[in-house]
Amino acid sequence: MPQAIISPSVLASDFGQLTAECKRMIKDGADWLHMGMFRGFYHLVSNEIHPPCPDVMDGHFVPNITMGAPILSCVHKSVPGIFMDCHMMVSQPEIWINDVANAGGALYCFHIEAASDPISLIKAIHDRKMKAGVAISPDTPSLAITDEIGHSADMLLVMTVYPGRGGQKFLERCVPKVAELRARFPEKDIEVDGGVGPKTIDVCAQAGSNVIVAGTAIFGADDPKAVIKTLRGTVNTAQDKLRP
Repeated sequence: MPQAIISPSVLASDFGQLTAECKRMIKDGADWLHMGMFRGFYHLVSNEIHPPCPDVMDGHFVPNITMGAPILSCVHKSVPGIFMDCHMMVSQPEIWINDVANAGGALYCFHIEAASDPISLIKAIHDRKMKAGVAISPDTPSLAITDEIGHSADMLLVMTVYPGRGGQKFLERCVPKVAELRARFPEKDIEVDGGVGPKTIDVCAQAGSNVIVAGTAIFGADDPKAVIKTLRGTVNTAQDKLRP
């Protein structure tokens, strides 16, 4: 089983103190920083328009780009050793690869719903020396990630809320997709994002997720270090039980 990775979502941070917030998270034990990017998300599966919400967006897959490459570049230069987990909620993910790579992105995660040729996209990401992630929205079945795609990617992301709409509750109905992907890809990093925190981590970890994105649950906590420790401990305990 891959190691536990805690990736606080900077969307829940104080953007006026972004560099300091990222440094604070790393000091408190975060492994990655989840940099969500999009623009008022157009959900390709349900055909619903969702209001803007901060993660990396382009104005089509989601309307408004909240956090673009210039911000990523500033954070990368100011926070030594940062691993930027870039979640691209964009309609043409191929056009942002070079910008994100040049800005210091370490992992580029695109949505399967927005990709016409996922394998070529993964190759293009790898050619820029970034890890490649593939995300699925709540209404997309896990089988949309074929064996070829799953084996080519470095990380698989199961959304447990709808991208581009804030204030949603954790969708436990998405968790079986984590288990299905873990069964097919036992050595891959599998990430969950959306409404995850101490109250919902158990089901995610037990299903086999090892990369945990949490926003308010960490940034809004009185003791973020303790929350990160709790999330990591829950994943490690679940992994011990899942090992043959």
